[in-house]
Amino acid sequence: MPQLNPNPWFMILVFSWVVFLTIIPTKVLSHLTPNEPSPMDKEQHKADSWNWPW
Repeated sequence: MPQLNPNPWFMILVFSWVVFLTIIPTKVLSHLTPNEPSPMDKEQHKADSWNWPW
């Protein structure tokens, strides 16, 4: 049965894990966001209570 021969599939598995563990994390970690989030003001926002009509 040819599907039981691990020769080509093992190298494909190893190569794919090498790609997943070396190339992809470096690309993801080097990504910079175009707009850095700015901190919000320290003032407290006034929350009005709702005046329900019933």
